[in-house]
Amino acid sequence: MDDKLTTEYFYTHLKEQIDLNWIAGKQNADREIKQNLSLGEQATIIGHLNLINHNHIQIISNTEKKYLDRLDIENDHQIKKALFSKHIAAIIFSDKIKCPKKFIELANASETPLFTSHLSSGELIDAIRYYLTNILAENTTLHGVFMEVLGTGVLITGESSIGKSELALELITRNHRLIADDAAIFTRIAPHTLNGTCPPMLKDFMEVRGLGVLNIRAMYGENAIKQNKNLRLIIHMKQMNNKNQQQLDRLYGDRTIRNILDVDVPEIMLPVASGRNLAVMVEAAVRNHILLEHGHNTSEEFIKRQRQFLN
Repeated sequence: MDDKLTTEYFYTHLKEQIDLNWIAGKQNADREIKQNLSLGEQATIIGHLNLINHNHIQIISNTEKKYLDRLDIENDHQIKKALFSKHIAAIIFSDKIKCPKKFIELANASETPLFTSHLSSGELIDAIRYYLTNILAENTTLHGVFMEVLGTGVLITGESSIGKSELALELITRNHRLIADDAAIFTRIAPHTLNGTCPPMLKDFMEVRGLGVLNIRAMYGENAIKQNKNLRLIIHMKQMNNKNQQQLDRLYGDRTIRNILDVDVPEIMLPVASGRNLAVMVEAAVRNHILLEHGHNTSEEFIKRQRQFLN
């Protein structure tokens, strides 16, 4: 996402995920929550009412509301002046609290976004921090077809017209699931984890040369589509003749590591040639990758057995 995180961006992305109602201060929808915000700074994004170390989003729960109600006129004026300042990006009343009319007036006058929610303050803070993790995380878009094959997130890459979509279509007919065709968005959600999703514009669709654009959900049903998956393996399709195939390592194949957003992802080169059943080979590659992840290295086992026979 853009370095600029605004209240409108925040609200647009969270309103369908959590209970959040924007009741005042809508004039300043572009108010920044934080510029150049990193994941490590999320603790300061949102929290209970704190006028010393300002949270960018201040939560007012029943406890804070009772405190504010007990204030004398002078202290009440000072706190509300600080609360409706430019340092605060938004204020949220939690716990089904009915927002006082005075707060609505102050929010509109100062153009401070004001929200209410039926969630408890703890639930609200946890939910917003959780969803902001994905919004703020580093992401990149990669060309290829992203699928769930045997429960594993697999990105199929290769040059244009090599047959990625045709291969994906055959995998779908074998009960594997499509996540994104042509382009997939990968977000770093943890130090060693990339989660892939489909851009909204491309959701459910696949382009197959000669057939045009297909609606995979309509054709094959809900089970043919997966919303997101962690990326575990990249399979790179490469056109090769018999001579080039002979040069491949017959024990280990062509297996390398590709670094994406500082996350290492195993990549297998899959030779494309006439007569090869690529869908079966992809399934075999994924099964072998799962074995490797569980410490079962077939190539090493074969070498060990060969040495035993030689001895």
